[in-house]
Amino acid sequence: MSAGPQPVSEPIWFKSSYSGGNATECVEAAFVPAGVLVRDSKTPNGPRIAVSAETWSRFVRASVR
Repeated sequence: MSAGPQPVSEPIWFKSSYSGGNATECVEAAFVPAGVLVRDSKTPNGPRIAVSAETWSRFVRASVR
């Protein structure tokens, strides 16, 4: 017996530790099953960029060097 479609929860967004403290340079990200979503925190309903988990991992590794 199928339970039918399950509700999709809203992603949990977090701010980048590299974002400025003056609320003018905030990038947020959210982990989702397909990878990571990235958005501008000043426009939370605006465009989102979706990247794969592999791409995100490469980005994080490159930015730590």
